Amino acid sequence: MFTQEDLLQISRHGLSVEQVERQIENFRQGFPFLKVVRAASVGDGVLKLDDEQVAAAVKQYEEAVDGLDVVKFVPASGAATRMFKELFEFVNDDKYTAGIERLLDNIEKFAFYEELKATGVDFADDKAVVSAIIKEGLNYGAKPKGVLKFHKYTDGEIRTAFAEHLVEAQNYMRNEDGTANLVVTISPEHQHLFEEAYAEVKAAYEAKYGVQYNITFTFQDKATDTVAVDVENKPFRTETDALLFRPAGHGALIYNLNAIEDEVVSIKNIDNVANERLMPATATWKMVLLGKALELRDTLHGYLRELDIVTNKNIEGAVPPVIPPYTGIGDPDIYQSPEVQSLCDDIEKFLDEVLCIKMPVADTCKERVEAIRKKLNRPVRVAGMVKNQGEPGGGPFIIAEKDGSTSLQVLESVQINMSDEHAREALASATHFNPVDIVCCLHDYEGNSFNLLEYVDEDAGFISSKSYQGRELKALELPGLWNGAMSNWNTLFVEVPLETFNPVKVVLDLLRPAHQN
Repeated sequence: MFTQEDLLQISRHGLSVEQVERQIENFRQGFPFLKVVRAASVGDGVLKLDDEQVAAAVKQYEEAVDGLDVVKFVPASGAATRMFKELFEFVNDDKYTAGIERLLDNIEKFAFYEELKATGVDFADDKAVVSAIIKEGLNYGAKPKGVLKFHKYTDGEIRTAFAEHLVEAQNYMRNEDGTANLVVTISPEHQHLFEEAYAEVKAAYEAKYGVQYNITFTFQDKATDTVAVDVENKPFRTETDALLFRPAGHGALIYNLNAIEDEVVSIKNIDNVANERLMPATATWKMVLLGKALELRDTLHGYLRELDIVTNKNIEGAVPPVIPPYTGIGDPDIYQSPEVQSLCDDIEKFLDEVLCIKMPVADTCKERVEAIRKKLNRPVRVAGMVKNQGEPGGGPFIIAEKDGSTSLQVLESVQINMSDEHAREALASATHFNPVDIVCCLHDYEGNSFNLLEYVDEDAGFISSKSYQGRELKALELPGLWNGAMSNWNTLFVEVPLETFNPVKVVLDLLRPAHQN
C-alpha cells in the first residue's frame, strides 16, 4: 500500500505505519454510534442553581483559590477562514448577500474600521472594501481569530480576542502570588502574530490590573494528524502523489491538556469573549463552575479515602474497622462487611442522583467496591450548559456505557444514530447546548496528575467529508476534546445564563450587543 516515499513521509510526521493503517481501518469500519438513553435536562443531568447556591459556589472557589494553582486553557489554533466565508464568496464569486450589505452598512462599527481605513481603500468600492478585510490590506482571512480586533471601547482602546482572554484571566483566575497563567494552543505559523499581540498589551495590562502574566503558547503535535482517504477509503494523494495528512480536530488537544501540571484548568474557546462591561456576569458564572468543580472533586476524594479506610488499606494513622472474621489485609471477607456495603450504597446513590451514573450489579462484593473505586478515581469536569437557542453544535446527554453503567456526555449530532427513533426523539427533546465553558480538576485523591490519555474513548472519533483542490475526500477527527477525549471523566453539567456565551463564528457576530459598547 505504501511506497518508500510514503514511509519517509509517515516517519517525518512522527507516526508509525501501524498507526496510519489503523486510521485507514477506522475509515473502513466507521465509528459506532453512542447509545443514547435520554437528553440531559434540568433536574435530570443539568443542575440549575438558585441565587443562594450561586453565592455558595463562588464562595467555595474564593476560599480555595489561594491554595491552588489555576490555569486558563484557550484553544486558538487555525485561521479565521470560516469566519469570513460569506466575504470570500462575494470577492471570489460575486455573491452579494444581505450579510454583505449589512457588513458594509455598519462598517464603522467594527473594531478594525480604523485599521481598514488606514489601508487607503476606496469605501465607495464595495468589493475593494471586502477584499481589503480578508485579503490584501488586513489579511484577516488568513489570520487566527485570536489576533483579530474584536472590540472598541469608548476610551479608544481596541482589543483582540486574545486580549479579552488576558483581561478575563486576571479577573477570576488570579493565583495567590498575583500571577495569571494561560496556555494558548496555536499553530506554529501564527506564533509571531500572537507574540506581537501579547507584546502590545502586556505592560499596560499588568500595570492596570496589578497582575503578572505567565503565557505558554503550545502547538498541536503533528503526530496527532490523521491521514485522509478518498471516497473508496484508499489513501488520498495530492497532485505530487504524496499522502495528505490533516489536523485531527480539537480532540488532539487532549495531549496539550495532559501536559499541564496545574490541578485546576478552565477551558474556553478563543472566540467566546465579550465587551468588558459583561465581565461581572462572566466572572461570576466562571467562579460558579470553578466552585462546583472543587466541591465535586472534594466529594469524590472524600469517598475514595473512606473506601480506603473501611477496606483496610494501609493508611497511616487510620484505624481499621474490626470486622470478624478477619484473616488479613485484602481478604474478601472485609468487602462483605455492613460498613463497606453501606458506604457503597451511599456512593452509588450519589453517583446516580448527582452524576447520572447508574452502576451495573456486580457479581461479588469485592468487584462492587473496585468498580465504584474506578468510577470515583477519574478526572473531573464541570461544564456550563446554556438553553438551546438553535446554535449548531453538541449538547448534554445521558448515554449507556460499554461496562453497563450510564454517564453524562457532550454529544455531537454525528455521534447519534438518526435511524434510531429513540435517539432521534432524544435529540429533538434536547433543551441545552454546549458552549465550551469547562472547568477541570486533573489530580487524583493522592495528589498525582491523571494521565488523561487513559480516559479517552477511542471509539468516539468522527469521519467528515472535506475537499482538496475540488476533489472529495474523507477526514478523520480524533475523539473531540469535550466529547470522546473526556468520555471517561466524572462530569457535572450546570446551567449558565445565555449572556455568558458570546461566540464570534462569523464576522457579523461582532455587531451583536455583547461585542459593541
